[in-house]
Amino acid sequence: MTAALLLIDLQNDYFPGGANPLEGSPEAVFQACRLLESFRSRSLPLVHIQHLSSRPGASFFLPGTPGADIHPDVAPLPGETLFQKNFPNSFRSTPLLDHLRGLGIQRLVIAGMMTHMCVDASVRAAYDHGFECWLAQDACATISLEFGGLTVPAAHVHAAFLAALQDAYASVMPTSEVLERLP
Repeated sequence: MTAALLLIDLQNDYFPGGANPLEGSPEAVFQACRLLESFRSRSLPLVHIQHLSSRPGASFFLPGTPGADIHPDVAPLPGETLFQKNFPNSFRSTPLLDHLRGLGIQRLVIAGMMTHMCVDASVRAAYDHGFECWLAQDACATISLEFGGLTVPAAHVHAAFLAALQDAYASVMPTSEVLERLP
C-alpha cells in the first residue's frame, strides 16, 4: 500500500518562546523528525502543511513572521511538497487531495499540531476521502482548554481526541510502532 507522511502545522509559534506554545511540542517535533527522516531515507512521499492565519485578530501564524515558519527540525528540503492552508482541515481550499490521489497514495502517516484542532480536522477529512490513517500519537501536541468553567489539562485533551479518532478514523500508535510497521 502506498503511504505518504503528512506533517501538519509544526510551526515555531507552537514552541517555547512562540506566540501560542503547546504542551509537549519539543517532544512531539522530535518524534515527527524521526518519521520525516524515515520517509526521506526510504524516498517515500511526504507533505508539509503550513497554516497561515487569515482571520481578523489572529495572534499567531501571521504571514511573514518567524512564528509562522516551519520548525527548523522538520523544515522542508528543496523539492519537498509544502502546502499552505487557512483552515483547520488540511484538505480545505488546498491542492492536497489532488496531490495525494495523483501519487496513488492510500495510507497517510500523520503527525502535527494541535491534536484537538488541525490534526483532528485533517484526520477526519482524510478518512472521509478514503485514506487509511496512521496517527503517530507522540508526534502531536495540544494545549489545555476551558469549557463551562472547567480547565481540561492538555494531556486530557490530547487523550480524548486520540481516543475519539482511534478505530473509526485512524490507527493511533506511537512513532516507534509506525516505524516498525512501515514497509
